[in-house]
Amino acid sequence: MTQPLWQPTPERKEGANISAFMEQLKRDWGVELSDYAELYDWSVKEIEKFWSSVWTFGKVVAETRGDRILVDGTKMPGAAFFPDARLNFAQNLLRRRGPEDAIVFWGEDKVKRRLSHDALNALVSRLQQRLQDLGVGEGDRVAGFMPNMPETVAAMLATASLGAVWSSCSPDFGVQGVLDRFGQIEPKVLFCPDGYYYNGKAVDSLARVAEFSKEIPSLNGIIVCPYLNDEPDVSTIAKAMTLTQAISGKTANPIQYRHVAFNAPLYIMFSSGTTGKPKCIVHGVGGTLLQHIKEHKLQCDVKPGDRVFYFTTCGWMMWNWLVSGLAAEATLLLYDGSPFHPVPEILFDYMDAERGTLFGTSAKFIDSLKNAGADPKSSHDLSSIRIIASTGSPLVAEGFDYVYAHIKEDVCLASIAGGTDIISCFVAGNPIGAVWRGEIQARCLGMAVEVFDDEGQPTRGKKGELVCTRPFPSMPIYFWNDPDGARYHSAYFERYDNIWCQGDFAEITEHDGVIIYGRSDATLNPGGVRIGTAEIYRQVEKLPEIDESLVIGQDWQGDVRVVLFVRLAAGAVLDEDLIKRIKTQVRTGATPRHVPAKVVAVADIPRTKSGKIVELAVRDVVHGRAVKNKDALANPEALDLYVGLAELQE
Repeated sequence: MTQPLWQPTPERKEGANISAFMEQLKRDWGVELSDYAELYDWSVKEIEKFWSSVWTFGKVVAETRGDRILVDGTKMPGAAFFPDARLNFAQNLLRRRGPEDAIVFWGEDKVKRRLSHDALNALVSRLQQRLQDLGVGEGDRVAGFMPNMPETVAAMLATASLGAVWSSCSPDFGVQGVLDRFGQIEPKVLFCPDGYYYNGKAVDSLARVAEFSKEIPSLNGIIVCPYLNDEPDVSTIAKAMTLTQAISGKTANPIQYRHVAFNAPLYIMFSSGTTGKPKCIVHGVGGTLLQHIKEHKLQCDVKPGDRVFYFTTCGWMMWNWLVSGLAAEATLLLYDGSPFHPVPEILFDYMDAERGTLFGTSAKFIDSLKNAGADPKSSHDLSSIRIIASTGSPLVAEGFDYVYAHIKEDVCLASIAGGTDIISCFVAGNPIGAVWRGEIQARCLGMAVEVFDDEGQPTRGKKGELVCTRPFPSMPIYFWNDPDGARYHSAYFERYDNIWCQGDFAEITEHDGVIIYGRSDATLNPGGVRIGTAEIYRQVEKLPEIDESLVIGQDWQGDVRVVLFVRLAAGAVLDEDLIKRIKTQVRTGATPRHVPAKVVAVADIPRTKSGKIVELAVRDVVHGRAVKNKDALANPEALDLYVGLAELQE
């Protein structure tokens, strides 16, 4: 393709936050930067100046910043940003006051509420006092078994206001899944709902809370937030109180913020846990704040008064990312439930009703809309949306085509990627740059991202390992219960010394964009040639008979053969003709090496609760290996479909 799918107008470039940021750099450092490429190069060469400038541009509220910006800056892990700073995360998110919306909430079509900045501050104040009554102080853990609702945000902010540590998962987790997570971190207080809605049905969660809370002896109290009922019955749960009871008698006083070190713990995030008990990844106060301010204000051009939406659960790092929009003085648009109930376009109904400016979703959602033949552009206004962000898995080129043809033509489509490991992004949007078909727009500012070839050397236009060669503020501060740092080092620094290896198979393009082809550990190696799984999905899912696919490498006769599983569209049959067309599509659209040796129809494809397909778990099942933690899956029963398949014994 010789022309980009989208380019910003001169007026939009001029009004972008990045342009104002470059003006600030000119004033502060005397640097003349004309475009994103020059800004990016400067940001990774002048790391200290860049992050100091993000602090200033983001108007970070702090007791002190200190003079030192980076110490041990050549060490990964070991580098420390702003080691003398003292600040509070919640104070930076609660900077606005007034009657305007801080949070708007839709629970499918069942519940609609809104909370002003004043009301949010008041609720946080009252919750802070209750948490103190329950013994929560600096460094203590508070857990949320919560839907994506306003009370979850308030509970997190109350926790952070005390210098305590927040950790959450979504309320669709089973008992063992919760214990595998919260059992490791010993929270003092648990927030939970009485239930939630999904696909129009009310789902009780209190029975599971009653069961798993008995196995967490560290709990001093459980606060039950109303969702299904105005005043839930909590009589069967020890140490439980309703939200009304928790804040009763508490006056909404000015919030008392506990200032902590820049690298004090803020969040404990969990790995997916599909290969064993989840890793507990601890992220710091300052690093999380600075990264999110940078990504909201610079990579996504979020301005005060904007209305930011991301479809996420509280078990995915995009929830933590979303709520930081408050630090950019934006309104949060929260949604909980199925993104297709009661109608496939409900999220676009929401965007029009609430004048959303950033619409965040997953590549899978876009693909589902495309397969359903949805055309939101013809049925909705969507004029308020300036940026559409997509993550969770690579957005294929046809997904780009669909967005511009059927959702909105004049929009910055930002495919973004990073992860729980860094609670942020390595690659993301560039509001002053072009969008090229199938490409993530840019490497993130301040992130020294390269793609290494098999010899560990930077390469362009070729596939390799996505790495980061210099430190950044949102590296985990440590893993929980990893006293010598061995698990942390093994996760990111085992392959290359002093260089972060993300585990993504990627390519930097001629436009300085990035394409991600899948996880390195799921990369296929037929005949010793590395193939990204996303390259195959892109071709296979062009066929109307295929709703979804999953590909693995099966050990076979001393080599690896490519095995493709397909979930068929209604009425489709996997006959010899369709198999032949699948193989022809893959051969012509990719290469002969990508062609699957076996194509097998399955009724379902297993995925995590955040919607990612689990290639490694399927690979283990096919090879007769146990999957250690099925409770991390949204549909664990789907794995049974892959056990002992006769087609794979031939």
